Amino acid sequence: MSTRVAIVTLGCARNEVDSEELAARLSKDGIELVTEPSDADAVFVNTCGFIEAAKKDSIDTLLAANDLKQNSNVKAVLAVGCMAERYGNELEKALPEADAILGFDDYDHITAKLNEVLSGNRPKAPVPQDRRLLLPISPTARSEQKIAQPLNRFRLDNKPTAPLKLASGCDRRCTFCAIPRFRGSYLSRRPSEILEEAAWLGQEGVKELFLVSENTTSYGKDLGDIRLLETLLPEISKINSIDWIRLSYLQPAEMRPSLIEAIVKTEKVVPYFDLSFQHAHPDVLRRMKRFGGTKDFLTLISNIRKLSPNAGIRSNFIVGFPGETEKEFEEVKTFLEQAQLDAIGIFGYSVEDGTEAAGFKDALSQEVVDQRVNELNSIAEELMSQKAHSRINSEVEVLVEANDEDGVTGRIREQGPEVDGITTILDSFASVGELVKAVVVGSVGADLEVKQNRAPSFETCCARSRCRSSFSG
Repeated sequence: MSTRVAIVTLGCARNEVDSEELAARLSKDGIELVTEPSDADAVFVNTCGFIEAAKKDSIDTLLAANDLKQNSNVKAVLAVGCMAERYGNELEKALPEADAILGFDDYDHITAKLNEVLSGNRPKAPVPQDRRLLLPISPTARSEQKIAQPLNRFRLDNKPTAPLKLASGCDRRCTFCAIPRFRGSYLSRRPSEILEEAAWLGQEGVKELFLVSENTTSYGKDLGDIRLLETLLPEISKINSIDWIRLSYLQPAEMRPSLIEAIVKTEKVVPYFDLSFQHAHPDVLRRMKRFGGTKDFLTLISNIRKLSPNAGIRSNFIVGFPGETEKEFEEVKTFLEQAQLDAIGIFGYSVEDGTEAAGFKDALSQEVVDQRVNELNSIAEELMSQKAHSRINSEVEVLVEANDEDGVTGRIREQGPEVDGITTILDSFASVGELVKAVVVGSVGADLEVKQNRAPSFETCCARSRCRSSFSG
């Protein structure tokens, strides 16, 4: 019997792509992929190392997988992903329950590492390094490097939405973020490679492509064309099997008019803007080594809504950053009230190893950070509820993602996967992956309730109905 492997993915959509690329490598070598960890001989945990809560979740998942050794076929637990790369040998000493800690450089020979572990050996964990130093400093010089092309992906689910990686790494130097150190410098994928993978995903039944990277607005700069994304989007939209194209992780300081217009006007690209504001006060943003502020951000939002009045806009905010005054915190509240965002994520600042901000001397107490998080969360929830309520009576298109005992649910074009609200289609028999035209009739918090514009045909209803009436014969 072949070795059976389960892959548990934590963290962001970029990790989902990494897991499916690992799965492709394993499958090519004859490894059988299974869904349930308890059915596997070995469990890979693709960890997240972004913030403290994500690290804890990764540790808990590794420990839970190790517990399966007691009453299942599981013989080995292997940690991969960002936390494994970031902490390497330190994690190896602190977590003996993991049979291997593997870094990004181990991915090309992942099956050999797995066999080594199953043979009773423990591969050497990666030593943390600044991966930005592995490529030339000049972005355009990176295009001359011979970069190994990823293998075809192996889909680990049958969802109608799939992430598609545009690039890896980041060239920004935000003082609170460690991602560039362990993910490396920004490296765009070639358009031909992206289009080939997009077409393959469409053949696999994917209806929505979620374009991801650490900073999507930088796509193409290392290929000598900072506006390459504006020409790539129309090419992706030509793929007949793809209905929606969604962009993520947009840097406000790099949002050029041509990109806004491309998102709004390119067929199949949904009017959705995932803008990484992080704060609203210019002084805090400067300490973060970021740009902009309330005035600039409101102008950007205004420019988007001039072209697309109902566009979905979301963002994340960090509160309690070292030195944040009460006045600076108040500006975030004022900005949120004026911005009318559809989705808002609030995070309390936490110290990240290896970041510049970790050395700042004017850190706020955890009590103050928690208080500001709670206060801003309450405001954000009310504002998101109001925004959802404002969509009542509007016509929308819904991508169906689930049809089960809890009903038919999905998302409208202005809602992103996982992190935004969901939409419930009342009295519907729609199938997963179907696009449904509907009218918003209600809202619950950030979630929407809709009704279809028209009833399904007799044949469609019979084909999907749970009643299995005599008409079906």
